[in-house]
Amino acid sequence: MKTVRSNIRKLYAFSFLQMTLFPMAIITLFWKDQIGLSLTQILLLQGILSVSMVLMEYPSGYISDRIGYRVSLTLASLLGMLGWGIYTVATSFAHVMIAEILLGTSLAFISGSDSALLYETLKQEGSELDYARHQGRMGGYSQAGEALGAVFAGGMYAAAPLLPFFLQIGVWFLALLLTRAMVEPPREITPHAGHLAEALRTARYAFVENKSLRYTILLNTVLGIASFYPVWLVQPYMQQAGVPLTWFGPVWCGANLTVAIFSLASHRTTSYLGERLMVPMFLILIVIGYVGLGAIGGLWGFLFYYLLTTMRGLRGPMMLNITQKECPSANRAGILSLQSLCFRLLFVCTGPLVGMLADRGGVRHTFVYLLAGFMIVLPPLVYLFLRNHPKVK
Repeated sequence: MKTVRSNIRKLYAFSFLQMTLFPMAIITLFWKDQIGLSLTQILLLQGILSVSMVLMEYPSGYISDRIGYRVSLTLASLLGMLGWGIYTVATSFAHVMIAEILLGTSLAFISGSDSALLYETLKQEGSELDYARHQGRMGGYSQAGEALGAVFAGGMYAAAPLLPFFLQIGVWFLALLLTRAMVEPPREITPHAGHLAEALRTARYAFVENKSLRYTILLNTVLGIASFYPVWLVQPYMQQAGVPLTWFGPVWCGANLTVAIFSLASHRTTSYLGERLMVPMFLILIVIGYVGLGAIGGLWGFLFYYLLTTMRGLRGPMMLNITQKECPSANRAGILSLQSLCFRLLFVCTGPLVGMLADRGGVRHTFVYLLAGFMIVLPPLVYLFLRNHPKVK
């Protein structure tokens, strides 16, 4: 009989495969040169992808709680294969838009389900205290996969533009085989009067009834967005600073490897410093990182970006662990998806403004404006988080 313990290794492998995205390092070139899209259409695609994820984020988590995490990850793998498959025959904006909607829905079904499956697997064995360590390893494997995809993407695209997309279908087929081999842990599913009523009850619990969970979600959302803006801004920032084009690939690889290393180190660092010291340290890393990017700049200014990827790696496992402790088993994936939904909504609402600031005032000045905004929002959130988490170490 299969045991749930085997889920842990399979989730490591799934995290690696999920982020081994061969097309991502060349996707803009593909859109422009092979499909003939304009920059306006490309930016519109990113908006469509974000909106599709926003619309599906919570429903996918709710469905995952009802039908099972393993089934949700299997659906995500099938949608991933279908979405990348459409790219191999795409010839127009409409084709690419359909592919992006499918891929966004795939990501929504993964969001929360993988972490919930990990936690429930450990809970079944009485090992919940090890969650942060295993979540850190999952983050490390995912970033290593993304770095691997970035290294080889350019050469494959030069050899054959569609090669990265065909390989990506194979990656998701391997992910499908993994999800089919996972084991759904037994858990309590609370009876409910109706799907809408249950969804509203879960949201009310997360944002009204449980104050600790509310401020955990809000703080995690803002910390996440602080490390996410530079993902889109660092390349034009480097271009404006005169960084040679040949450095872009290694810099992107280094950023992903930094996240991977510090995701793996998150559990040990948290055990050593304690969660109450880790949160202010996140704030310090954001301040130094944004000051360096905005005020110092220069050819080597991009190195300050690595402070933000360091924060991202350390933050993910620790904050997810705190969130998991506050989630009832019956609604775990739904609450985790609500957290992702908050992040996506914040990005959809603020991303265009950040882009406009970068276009009009330059990327360096945008980092200064962002730092000012974070200094207004983050300190009160840190205070409220610590005040409402008396059990945080």
